[in-house]
Amino acid sequence: MAKSNTAGNKKNTAQKGTLKKVLKYVQRHGFFMVLSILFAAITVALTLYTPILIGDAIDLIVGKGQVDFAGIGAILIKTGIIIGITALIQWLMNTINNRITYHVVRDIRNEAFRKIEILPLSYIDAHPYGDIVNRVIADADQFADGLLMGFTQLFTGIVTILGTLFFLFSISWQIAIVVVIVTPLSLFIARFIANRTYRMFRVQSETRGQQTAFIDEMIGNQKVVQAFSHEDEALEEFDRINDRLADCSLKATFYSSLTNPCTRFVNSVVYAGVALAGALICIATAGAVNPFTIGQLSACLSYANQYTKPFNEISGVVTELQNALACASRLFELIEEEPQIPEPDDAVELTDVKGSVGLNDVSFSYVPDRKLIEGLNLSVKPGQRIAIVGPTGCGKTTIINLLMRFYDVKSGSITVEGTDIRNATRNSLRSSYGMVLQETWLRSGTIRDNIVMGKPDATDEEVIAAAKASHAHSFIKRLPQGYDTVITEDGGSLSQGQKQLLCITRVMLCLPPMLILDEATSSIDTRTEIKIQDSFAKMMNGRTSFIVAHRLSTIREADVILVMKDGHIIEQGNHEELLAKNGFYANLYNSQFAV
Repeated sequence: MAKSNTAGNKKNTAQKGTLKKVLKYVQRHGFFMVLSILFAAITVALTLYTPILIGDAIDLIVGKGQVDFAGIGAILIKTGIIIGITALIQWLMNTINNRITYHVVRDIRNEAFRKIEILPLSYIDAHPYGDIVNRVIADADQFADGLLMGFTQLFTGIVTILGTLFFLFSISWQIAIVVVIVTPLSLFIARFIANRTYRMFRVQSETRGQQTAFIDEMIGNQKVVQAFSHEDEALEEFDRINDRLADCSLKATFYSSLTNPCTRFVNSVVYAGVALAGALICIATAGAVNPFTIGQLSACLSYANQYTKPFNEISGVVTELQNALACASRLFELIEEEPQIPEPDDAVELTDVKGSVGLNDVSFSYVPDRKLIEGLNLSVKPGQRIAIVGPTGCGKTTIINLLMRFYDVKSGSITVEGTDIRNATRNSLRSSYGMVLQETWLRSGTIRDNIVMGKPDATDEEVIAAAKASHAHSFIKRLPQGYDTVITEDGGSLSQGQKQLLCITRVMLCLPPMLILDEATSSIDTRTEIKIQDSFAKMMNGRTSFIVAHRLSTIREADVILVMKDGHIIEQGNHEELLAKNGFYANLYNSQFAV
């Protein structure tokens, strides 16, 4: 029981915290909020005034031949005008509510996307892309639906309840008391439903995110799925997630669907109570100086409906708000994630970089209890070609991530031109490197757009010269529109080798002072690779280069070869020196050429 209470308290605290965060965004639109509340009050006042006019009209029908048509006509004209004004104000109120809602969601989405831009790579690596996308897109939409319903119905509902009670008390305090006595039943039902829907809608939102992530992964890697005949397993996993989503959605919908039947039951109880009490009062006051008239009873019955209707709406709003708050809490979790370590105020702008790099007693691990790199020391002189080799998982790509400061070292330091990279601006550090990775990255646009990313002001002559240097010019000219050929995201119909040539051309165009080549020619045929190696040799001339390669034949010309194993440099030297040692490198090299 204690655990249940603790869990309930935590949930309530979480809901209140999320609601406070939402209200901070809503406060930015204070003027429109005041207008919305004012229009809600006017709308309710005019709506509640209408039953009194109808009651007055009924009282003008005394009996056969005793009907005041002129009076009824005047009342109907007045009622029509009031209904018209009410409709106009309600339209304005709904327009304002839409504006507030979608501006709030826009602000939250903007903040979420800005946070994604400054999140550490560790967060992106640890969370499925589809789940992050689901938070920013689907969860924000669900939040908008709940928030809009809240603005549209919550204010008017509360004002309607208060206004109805006021009019009821002004007509008959006895009937008003009957209505008030039944009110706690509606509140109890609303609370019962609200307490059980928040958790279920949150689970639904999380499961939907898992499903989006899985679909994103399968579609993005469909070739791999088919190549390994993994279709049946993928379908089974999708079915499991889909069944889980159906189950939690069904539970959430079950409790939320209790709203209408439960509140309708309360409505009927209230209506019956008002009708019975009103009829008894009519009989009791018949012949009195100020009798309780049929018109007044009609107005009270109308108010009974008006009074209970907001409870229906508020119960529905509460259900939707549970869903909205559950989605909002996932959005705020993303927004409140710790960003990457900010640059210091006195961060150095790296200029005139020659290529001097130092790794001083560097230690790093992705997971605290699983050590990877420990006590790594390396001194790189300008213009040196540093090759990094070793078995899979030894830390080769991790060194690249550390050099680019995608991750920060746990201890030790990395310096460029004697400056600790943690004290340098990320932009100046990363613009000092040119990267060609095994995994290519291209965006929707023309071939030229994809080449000039790092140098937008490049001339056509410079682009063509870079493409010729990378041996990409010949295949580009064979495309339908040459350099103006539009490709889709990730290269579309281009082969993997052609995509990699474009990425190499991109670096050839910029020629930064330092280069990182991580399996840069892994998808290129041997004949083209030989040509590109010549281009690389020219490109690397005078530039510090870090080369990660599995094919050891590609790094024989490196000035220094670092042989890594389990996060440590176990051998170091040039190709001939390492072969002469007949150690780990020699075994790796000979194993690739063993017959």
